[in-house]
Amino acid sequence: MTTDRRTALADTAIDVLARDGMRGLTHRAVDRAAAFPPGTTSAYFRTRQALLTALVRRLADRDQAELQEAGRAAGRPRTVAELTAGLTAFTARRLTGEGRLRTLARYACAVESVRHPELREILTPRDNAARSAVRDFLAAHGAREPEERTNTLLACVDGLVFDRLVSGGAVAETEIEALVAAALSPAGTP
Repeated sequence: MTTDRRTALADTAIDVLARDGMRGLTHRAVDRAAAFPPGTTSAYFRTRQALLTALVRRLADRDQAELQEAGRAAGRPRTVAELTAGLTAFTARRLTGEGRLRTLARYACAVESVRHPELREILTPRDNAARSAVRDFLAAHGAREPEERTNTLLACVDGLVFDRLVSGGAVAETEIEALVAAALSPAGTP
């Protein structure tokens, strides 16, 4: 756990939300999960909304850092197979281990942002090395409107992650390959 108490509490809140859902996200639950004395979380985040906002900011920061690193580590995909493999690996990270917990928390926060628009601004996808790699790949391979196609492709990948999070299983490489083919096709469909 990080030494910064606010960050540690926000990280713990992500885990509590993933494990117990939005109704289970309380100051007391975060105190217990973080093994901090009662009242610690409320001392740092006076209201539940302040706690939720801190959680969403931390979640967005962690996601952004992961995507920056993934984009740098993987480099620029040169072939459809490389892009497909990279996106398939991304879905696997989002559906297993710590990535699964963050994915559960992310979707809970996305639903909550309907009632709290200030959260939506924090959750809005930002440019990062991974998104740039996809956009650059589509542009280099002749996709019309690569920015729009990137948004659509990544939204479809996100939809597959959501489906498998709820129904179980993994995202198949053939599913990602079909989405990449659709993004590259002249009409946007295979």
